[in-house]
Amino acid sequence: MKANSNSETSRIAEPVADLSATLPPLRLLTFNIAHGRGLALYQGFQRKTRLRKNLDRIARLLVASGADLVALQEVDESSYWNRRLHLLEYLQTAADYPSSAMSVHNRRDGRRPLAYGNGFLTRFPVEHSLTHAFGQATMGEKGFQYVETATPYGTLPLINLHLDYRSRKRRIQQVEQLASFLQQRSERSPEGRNHLFPPIVCGDFNSSSKPAQDAVAHLFRFLGEHEHYSIWPKAARTFPAHLPSRGLDFILLPACFELRMCQVIRSFASDHLPVLVEFAPAARTQS
Repeated sequence: MKANSNSETSRIAEPVADLSATLPPLRLLTFNIAHGRGLALYQGFQRKTRLRKNLDRIARLLVASGADLVALQEVDESSYWNRRLHLLEYLQTAADYPSSAMSVHNRRDGRRPLAYGNGFLTRFPVEHSLTHAFGQATMGEKGFQYVETATPYGTLPLINLHLDYRSRKRRIQQVEQLASFLQQRSERSPEGRNHLFPPIVCGDFNSSSKPAQDAVAHLFRFLGEHEHYSIWPKAARTFPAHLPSRGLDFILLPACFELRMCQVIRSFASDHLPVLVEFAPAARTQS
């Protein structure tokens, strides 16, 4: 993979230098929307009118952020506790995003059906979307969504990730699954494909970036073997929203992109705070 990564970097260096001077930066927002329940403890206690009101609050936040790419976690497709309201479709319409992709990690049939996972909204066409659940549980299962979207910079790959909150061991195992996927993706990537950027990785890690033996650091070490990445935000806290004491939500940006801005947005639309970054292709340095 390392050789492939170096080869990709050399192929994208010159066009990226041109793009940084001619195209505007992009904005990416990652946000665990907690099933649309706001600060309530359980989404099943809400009336549908209350749910819609909170979704409208999230939609206004997305519009105000100016995000071109939105990675969401804890998004329901059709669940009894949310009155079968498709949250991603609702937000796509309310915030006026042309394209979306849903990734269901939990699906349960029967009298109390569940279908939820991660969702992606974008102002650009979605070229490819893949769902990876870390296990087979029908409730509480975590996973990641892999999306390729056709941005003005070319095809941009992105990982929308949600890790386990209960167990450090389980988070590490989940990161190992993601690392295996990224390894296979690099080995399969044929010469001449136009998505030559390394993937941006973002989402709810349920771990801070500090512990050396937890998920964020473990993933960062893996990514660093093949490409330099930076973690954003550096120190800001994202959970719980009413009195943030922990940083759990991150965006990992590869070095081919230059960060222009990073902001943790204050909001009570969820128990997590959204993280927003603005980035552009890094200009080539003269040797």
